[in-house]
Amino acid sequence: MIYEFSFGNFKSFKNINSLNLTSAKINDLDNRGTIQDHNSLLKCKAIYGANASGKSNIIIAITTFLRIIVLSVKNNEEIESVDNFRLCTETENQPTFFQLIFQLENITYRYGFEATDKKITSEWLYGKLNIREVPFFIRDQNKIIKISEKHFAEGSRRLSLFDNDDDSLIDEKSLFLTTIASLNGKKAQSISNYLSRIIIVPGLKDMNSHELTKSILEIGTIKEKVLKLLRLADTGIEDIKLIEVSEDNLKKSIPEEIIKDLKGKKLVISEHKKYDSKKNVVHNEPFDFLFNESEGTKKIFELSPMLLLALTEGRPIIIDEFDARFHPLITKKIVELFNSDVNKTSQLIFATHDTNLLSVKLLRRDQIDFVEKDKYGESHLYTLVKFKGVRKNTSFEKDYIKGKYGAIPFLGDFNQILKTEDDA
Repeated sequence: MIYEFSFGNFKSFKNINSLNLTSAKINDLDNRGTIQDHNSLLKCKAIYGANASGKSNIIIAITTFLRIIVLSVKNNEEIESVDNFRLCTETENQPTFFQLIFQLENITYRYGFEATDKKITSEWLYGKLNIREVPFFIRDQNKIIKISEKHFAEGSRRLSLFDNDDDSLIDEKSLFLTTIASLNGKKAQSISNYLSRIIIVPGLKDMNSHELTKSILEIGTIKEKVLKLLRLADTGIEDIKLIEVSEDNLKKSIPEEIIKDLKGKKLVISEHKKYDSKKNVVHNEPFDFLFNESEGTKKIFELSPMLLLALTEGRPIIIDEFDARFHPLITKKIVELFNSDVNKTSQLIFATHDTNLLSVKLLRRDQIDFVEKDKYGESHLYTLVKFKGVRKNTSFEKDYIKGKYGAIPFLGDFNQILKTEDDA
């Protein structure tokens, strides 16, 4: 479970900003929307802001952080994805900061690192045991300057085999945590495995979601739940099938080069009820899913396995452009599901423009964050809780649209588009 993700000097964020999933200590907030047995942790976090404010950059920051952890040993070129804040001379030569506080096996860890697009400059792992936080290891450049023999013995044993002055001990492009994990260090593997299970759903630009969903549908139990969700979402789909692509089951209208590309792959077929003249069901009619279903249906299909995995396995899920292609009632239902008692340990973080979700009946004040970009091109992340005088019966949506919380676009007069010099 995630407590807090902090990052700085990354894309449009100059200073260190924090996405906080701990509940605010406010008297008028009950335990609704918090994790059972961990009432200090929130089940949902919504991120609002104008276009180009930096919402997606938060998701990209988390993605970059996780990818470097998972892939830094296999592919140490991953750190090239680090992209610092480029609109200030103060930060252009400084490293990017990443840190995640999370709970795993009853220990609250604080793990992070600083990196440029060329190397890891620092790295640290702390663990909170009872009420005291202790350092497991601290790295400066490619040297381990502090390590706990008791709490990170696997790393300590590895170091004891080498002279710490040996520059080859730690690759400057690889993390010490994942290096130890690759050498079968149990604690390092446990942490790396947990972080690799965090589900990231990119925005509309992502082209891999459909293929990923197809692979997940090979799991029979998941398929049945996906199908159930599609029915509950009023898509009209009665069944979903995966069939091997051949020339026989491809339409003649499809260009030959596309047919060649599709051969040997599996095609998603959706089935809808077919009726006779008396409105009786005759059979299910098959359709090519990609060519015949709406964009909204495609998205719920692609998203549903990830939602189900998150809920059934207690995994955090982070979604960019959550509301894109969705009817507002669908996004509301999904948020309600994650905030409900049915969800025990999963957390949903999402970026959205859907103001219908800004309801006191749906989200607590500490579950709503805003992103605003200033005139210097710097993004700032802040929570609704920071605003004083927000009452229980306040319309978050109305106040947000009015600009009370900021994080909205400052729009000019669009009529000017059609005016000519003669009109001036």
